[in-house]
Amino acid sequence: MATIKDIAREAGVSAATVSRVLNNDPSLAVSEDTRSRVFAVAGQLGYKPSRVRQRKRESELGSKTVTLLLWCTAEEEREDPYFGSIRRGVELRCEELGLVLGQTLRGRNAQASIRAGDGLIAVGGSFDPGELAKLHPDPGTTVLVDQYMERPGYDTVRTHFRQAVDQALGHLLALGHRDIAFIGGANEDERRRHHYMRVMQSQGCYDPALVRTGSWTSADGYRMMGELLSGTKRPTACFAASDPLAVGALRALHDRGIQVPADMAIVGFDDIEMAAYVQPPLTTVRAYPEQMGKAAVQLLAERFEGREAPSHSIIGTKLVIRESSGGTPDQT
Repeated sequence: MATIKDIAREAGVSAATVSRVLNNDPSLAVSEDTRSRVFAVAGQLGYKPSRVRQRKRESELGSKTVTLLLWCTAEEEREDPYFGSIRRGVELRCEELGLVLGQTLRGRNAQASIRAGDGLIAVGGSFDPGELAKLHPDPGTTVLVDQYMERPGYDTVRTHFRQAVDQALGHLLALGHRDIAFIGGANEDERRRHHYMRVMQSQGCYDPALVRTGSWTSADGYRMMGELLSGTKRPTACFAASDPLAVGALRALHDRGIQVPADMAIVGFDDIEMAAYVQPPLTTVRAYPEQMGKAAVQLLAERFEGREAPSHSIIGTKLVIRESSGGTPDQT
């Protein structure tokens, strides 16, 4: 496809001149001969203005249907806004690109007989490749979001969990903590627990007695913190793998009269809206789940437009320091 640079080279003028001629810029002072030559070369080369190309792209994408497959249940999504934010990012980017968002399925209840549309975005959990193939047999137009099993041929979008855990534990270690507990989900491939173990072992202070896993609910955060407090070794700090877990842990500490951060520091993960308004305000690692959803749709659109090689998007994180950890709070 011809470009403005191609036209400029053939017509013997600058690319800026070509752009202004083709856009009928009234402030451009060029001879009629130059103007005619630019249009003639553009015609010979089959140049199509960007607006035409954009309309053609929107028309082509508008014929594509995307199916969204979520591992979490509707109740889990209400409990933890992380997955709802990913879904919202998918919806927004589909609307921006003119893609049709068809069915939204829940992984544990999705029927293998239901066929996905032109593309599939699978969010969270550990979907079995065989089950995914029954829904949508083409790995090239399937995007895996927030999954950490290596599967050749698939595009993926992930949070940079290594960076996130390094930020959280680096902050607590810098404050002098060594007995740092972990509460998180029981998933076998849970990356936050994996990186917690890596960091703590590198510091020579990993203790499996300070690790608790369960569901991702605030109620389980409350329960797991209660177990830690009843153990023989009480931690001085805790990294919670999600903000809802951290909220439950904070309530457990409050109910037992344990001061935060004087007696125990808490760091969460997600930076959900509530994090800034609990008491004390929660130090947390900010993730960008809505951006993850948008990135997944973008990767799928690129596949529809002809990209062949798998692509992988890793979304970074940011430590937001508030009062629950005892550090100097951010001013933003």
